[in-house]
Amino acid sequence: MDFTLPAELTDLLDQLDQFIEDEITPLERENDNIRFFDHRREAARTDFERDGWPNAEWEALLREMRKRADAAGFLRYALPKKFGGMDGTNLGMAVIREHLAAKGLGLHNDLQNESSIVGNFPTVLMMDLYGTEEQKAEWVPKMLAGEARIGFGLTEPLHGSDATWMETTAVRDGDEWIINGAKRWNTGLHAATHDFVFARTSGEPGEGRGITCFIVPVDTPGFNAEFMWWTFNMPTDHAEVSLTDVRVADSTILGDEGQGLAVAQTFVHENRIRQAASGVGATQFCIDQSVAYARERAPFGKPLSTNQAIQWPLAEMHTENEMIRGLVRKTAWEMDQGIDPTSISDKVAMCNYRANRLVCQAADQAIQTHGGIGYSRHLPFEHIYRHHRRYRITEGAEEIQIRRVAQFLFGFGGPKRDKIGPSMASAFNRPMTAADMPRLSVD
Repeated sequence: MDFTLPAELTDLLDQLDQFIEDEITPLERENDNIRFFDHRREAARTDFERDGWPNAEWEALLREMRKRADAAGFLRYALPKKFGGMDGTNLGMAVIREHLAAKGLGLHNDLQNESSIVGNFPTVLMMDLYGTEEQKAEWVPKMLAGEARIGFGLTEPLHGSDATWMETTAVRDGDEWIINGAKRWNTGLHAATHDFVFARTSGEPGEGRGITCFIVPVDTPGFNAEFMWWTFNMPTDHAEVSLTDVRVADSTILGDEGQGLAVAQTFVHENRIRQAASGVGATQFCIDQSVAYARERAPFGKPLSTNQAIQWPLAEMHTENEMIRGLVRKTAWEMDQGIDPTSISDKVAMCNYRANRLVCQAADQAIQTHGGIGYSRHLPFEHIYRHHRRYRITEGAEEIQIRRVAQFLFGFGGPKRDKIGPSMASAFNRPMTAADMPRLSVD
């Protein structure tokens, strides 16, 4: 087996490094833009007078970064060539995300907004996979140009980890649908022009089928963003949304009627493996910074690095991160081989929950290793912790990820499902894929 990264991928990493040095780092240092990344970062990024929304200057800087990255040909790497991309692979995205996160805090790959010189674009991929030809022709150019920004409304006030129990409904009325319900952690609503709203259109609560995705203009009568949820990691773009007799046309349905959870799954699966890769990179950054500091710091007349109490926690994290890195890359590679994603969703879940957990531990250990200065906002570890802590909840909480692994392990789901006895199967008589569709938020 050859574990060597393809030459075209390592060459791309070199090109990205040069682009960061030539274009992005100078932009980060212009006009006190560094305030968005130094100890002032949270205050500089957040408009506290407007319900905690992202500051307009902060978002303008991110747009300029993306504009330059797009002009250089990097931003759309993961998109098909027909959309100006490079037909980027899952392995390529995993390696790139890890590489950029390992560089630490900066405009090249911001944690807060998941805004990077190599973009993610899950909503564009959703549109490409499930949109009609008319929808793709209308929406994809607007989405790539920033003229249309679409939020994601799946989670509800009473239902998060299992979206099959959602209470938002849509009832047909001629060639229109009337939507009633509520959404929580509805991401991007501070700037969205439209919202992907998931609603039950048929079936019974708990059934995976019968949920439909609608593309809803946010200025539709009855659609209201009631307030923004302030979070551990500010600023916020997570709205509480109410929908009261919201009327939309039949043409606003994305994908097949009643198959909306398959649409949502595309979003979730894309994000889980890439978040895991970012976690590996950020973990390595925390480890490397801690090692460097321990070699320089010399209390009691000798370097901290000579103490086993410093060495061992970092050595264990370094070991575990190496193992997770291998699993992330192997799983991403398998996704590129045309393997049905549902057959390896246990591996995606392993990558996601272990990487998210480890990066939180690594940030905490980095704080401890650095002592008082580590606890300050003058170093980036608290920011790394606050950002990655949410991923132990979003994209399916780690308990849901572990449950998915257990389903495959015990034969209650996945490839072994047909091999278990009828008495065991009867205990899990509803489709097990529903548990892999959860959304607590989309970040």
